[in-house]
Amino acid sequence: MELSICIPVFNFDVSDLVHDLNKEIKDNNIDAEIILIDDASDYSFIQVNKLLQDKVQTLVFLDKNIGRSKIRNLFLKYSHGKYLLFLDCDVKIDNKNFLYNYMSVIRKEPDIGLIYGNFKISDQEKTSLRNRYSLEREIFTGNRTTNFSVFKTVNFVIRKDIFEKFPFNEELTQYGYEDFIFAKLLEQNRVTFLAINNPVIHFDCTSNEVFLQKTEISIDSLLMLSKSPQNREFIKGIKVYRAAAVLKQLRLASVFLFFYNIFEKRIKRNLTSGNPNIRFFDLYKLALLIGKINSSDE
Repeated sequence: MELSICIPVFNFDVSDLVHDLNKEIKDNNIDAEIILIDDASDYSFIQVNKLLQDKVQTLVFLDKNIGRSKIRNLFLKYSHGKYLLFLDCDVKIDNKNFLYNYMSVIRKEPDIGLIYGNFKISDQEKTSLRNRYSLEREIFTGNRTTNFSVFKTVNFVIRKDIFEKFPFNEELTQYGYEDFIFAKLLEQNRVTFLAINNPVIHFDCTSNEVFLQKTEISIDSLLMLSKSPQNREFIKGIKVYRAAAVLKQLRLASVFLFFYNIFEKRIKRNLTSGNPNIRFFDLYKLALLIGKINSSDE
């Protein structure tokens, strides 16, 4: 089998996604299987997705939530394809030749170990903080690049033999930075990477308030990574970590926090508004990280 389509599911109805994938598998004669693993979703979503039992090759429901890294690694147990296509559950296929485009690259350039397909944001949700951040900082422009920094886990293909050697870091059980560390690990081990414009539409309805809460969790993950020598080397390239390190080195971290605290209410008010400013978001993350570093040093 050429391709295993791997979809980690959590609290989302994936019926439309499975339907669109099956349609292309049939229409374009793709040698592929679809695998769903549900990470202990709420009962209502389990009942809805149970109806897909005869639409996919493998459907697994976990009793306990194991997190974003472990669940992706678990697909190795169930997949049969030479290549694994990972899709987030909250995406929509935007191109009737979506799978074909990936298979064309695989067949023409078999030495490539990791292919990233990019993503779009739905028009209705472009103003939220989460999606504005994606538009300004995460979605890459152009048709092709070999720069690992654009990689995200929302939509990518990896050769199974490479994924077996370099799985996701299971120390990361909470939200944040698992994609960055994964990409850095592959880059360090000279895995050939290509990013192409074969996007899915990402439907992220996260409210600004919830995204700020998730951001705090991601900063906790970053702080945890900084305690490991190997990971510390990887995260040197993360802007917020680099900025915090420079301020600490110059002994200006306390000065930054002093001025941030003066404007904190204004910044948070903006970030929870209908027109959030991403530069304010940068300051918010930096203040969180410096505060947590100070607390851990005490």
